[in-house]
Amino acid sequence: MAEFEGASPSAPKSRPIDLTARRLRLTTPNPARCPTPTTKATSLAYLIFERPDLDLATKFLTDFGLRVVKKSEDQLYLRGTASSPFCYVVNRAPKARFVGLGLSVASVEDLRKLSALPGASGVENSDAPGGGRRVRLVDPAGFRVDAVAGQTPSETLPHRSPIKFNAPDDIIRVDKTQRPPPLPPEIVKLGHVLLEVPNYQAVSAWYTQNFGFIPSDICVLPDGSPAATFFRLDLGDIPADHHTLAMTIHFQAGFGHCAFEVVDADAVGMGQRVLQNRGWRHSWGVGRHILGSQIFDYWEDPFAAKHEHYCDGDVFTSKCPTEIHAVSREAMAQWGPPMPKSFTKPDFGLKSLAALVRNLYSVEDLTLKKLIALIKLVG
Repeated sequence: MAEFEGASPSAPKSRPIDLTARRLRLTTPNPARCPTPTTKATSLAYLIFERPDLDLATKFLTDFGLRVVKKSEDQLYLRGTASSPFCYVVNRAPKARFVGLGLSVASVEDLRKLSALPGASGVENSDAPGGGRRVRLVDPAGFRVDAVAGQTPSETLPHRSPIKFNAPDDIIRVDKTQRPPPLPPEIVKLGHVLLEVPNYQAVSAWYTQNFGFIPSDICVLPDGSPAATFFRLDLGDIPADHHTLAMTIHFQAGFGHCAFEVVDADAVGMGQRVLQNRGWRHSWGVGRHILGSQIFDYWEDPFAAKHEHYCDGDVFTSKCPTEIHAVSREAMAQWGPPMPKSFTKPDFGLKSLAALVRNLYSVEDLTLKKLIALIKLVG
């Protein structure tokens, strides 16, 4: 059985600590680092969506910068330039929805450990590009989670090098110009996914306990309960992205956004220009986040799902301690346009309203007081 512990008081302070953050504390058991997880995920392998129109999905995703690996009448696989054989799956279905995600683990032995969890499938062969083995699970929020191992990596694809900047005290480009191509940005990899969940304690514990995720930063409400957490992979001394999984408390389970890394800020900017010119809907950006430090830009696909281009994110080893912050709209970006209210506006259809009422009565983590506090703080 896994054990849980918070950030060690003797852990190295590798990040500057804000004095206001020291006065904040988490008043719930989770999120917390788990010292003995079932396995440790090694990457976010892919995301799974359902869409009624695969051609429309393909048009947006290729304009966004992903590349088609395989397409049939009912299924679509896409990738970046990194060696992952695919990072995005679209299955044809009557209604658009986010299905779940795939997490890579180190070995088939890890898959066997996960297959012993309640509700897990056995270890099975994968028929997706790259093959390998997998175990299918469902997290406490109802999202499908595939644990995968033994995929055959693809050859990396070429992409341009990051542009080198001339600085007042460091002139490195002489008698040369820089002209990034006016094309969709070359996506290197899938970076992270944000999930919205009502049963926050159970879901965050499930990912830390079974896949070894480490909370990098926790944003808390005035009562000390978590409103959002940024989780990174535990890769030991190998630097890992500030977050691979992010989680916010919400009145119903849902998809927040997914994010894809590009080579530099010019790629982010060119992505905005190309997507604007091709008529897609902009959500927010360009700016630089505070937690994670990424330069970001958000767009909506034809099915209202947010997709982010980013570059220049923070990376941490497993030694870096968890930090706690007060949640606020102003804390979302260092510079750039303020986060629009539409960015966090939920869908209030009949199904959503029914979920709101049901979860307020049945989920301990979710209270009317918390929802009111969230509305006041972030809209």
